[in-house]
Amino acid sequence: MDFSLSAEQEMVRSTAHSLFEGQCPAGLLQAAWDDKRAAAPLWDEHLYQWVELAGADLVDLVLFMGEHGRAAAPGVFFASLQAAQLAAPTGLAAAGSATVAVAGENGLWIPHDGNARHHVPSAGDADEILWVAGSLAAPTMALVPTASATLTEVDQLDRLRPMYTVELAGPPRGIPVDPTAFAHAVDRALVTTAAELIGTGRWLLETSVEYACEREQFGQPIGSFQGLQWMLVDAALLLERADAAVTYAAMCVDADDTDRHRAVHVAKAEAGLAARSVARTAMQVHAGTGYTFEHGLHFRLRRAYAGDAFMGPSGYHLDRLGQLLFSG
Repeated sequence: MDFSLSAEQEMVRSTAHSLFEGQCPAGLLQAAWDDKRAAAPLWDEHLYQWVELAGADLVDLVLFMGEHGRAAAPGVFFASLQAAQLAAPTGLAAAGSATVAVAGENGLWIPHDGNARHHVPSAGDADEILWVAGSLAAPTMALVPTASATLTEVDQLDRLRPMYTVELAGPPRGIPVDPTAFAHAVDRALVTTAAELIGTGRWLLETSVEYACEREQFGQPIGSFQGLQWMLVDAALLLERADAAVTYAAMCVDADDTDRHRAVHVAKAEAGLAARSVARTAMQVHAGTGYTFEHGLHFRLRRAYAGDAFMGPSGYHLDRLGQLLFSG
């Protein structure tokens, strides 16, 4: 069986790489850290049209999100893409940017009632909020204007993707959603998040290898030291294993394979563990240089740890995998 990318898939990846390389430089990350509005042109002029990937094959979307994670792109695109994927079964479509309000205080995407939602990404920059209520057996969705909600920004790790607590004065009238379709949309969102973590890990690993070849100590590159080599090799192996898990999960979701439910939890757990491990290795390789604000390593480190926690950390997904395996 041939698992190589098609010409169209290669074009998606190369186009995304060129887009982020040209429109999301290190200077934009620095500016967006200080002022979220600095990322608005990236959405307004470039990324808004890529939300259409929400309706594409997940394998294609994974390629794009890998480049998005590599760039640690700020702004409302990630939230808008997740909202579009989740709303797809209902036919709801935001007129502009959007975000998803579904999680409780534990951060899990499990529908529930009440007037507050937590861990809502980029709500302060979104035009509309996809409000999810009900239960897993009977979820409902409604699009509400962000202006009608009370937003409270949460102090957390990744300021390039701010998180909010969102409250409404009263529950909106939602559209019933088929629970199977909802579960499928959540699976897509999980794999999308995992794919971004892989891209973040790629940047961290490649930058670390490049630095190890350039930085000299005791008259030779630090990359010649066996202890450092093994650290980088271990990080690379973890990342490759996670990348394979994410690709497999995307294929399972596209094919609606019976292994889909297990595969998405493996993908999110492996991607989170790998990204965090590579982040630690990258910080050790760069030593004091990595601690400087100007370097940019910390942006990816923050995205790796925050991305692992989003929609449930690795430990949660490993627990869910165990439950699925033991329940048959």
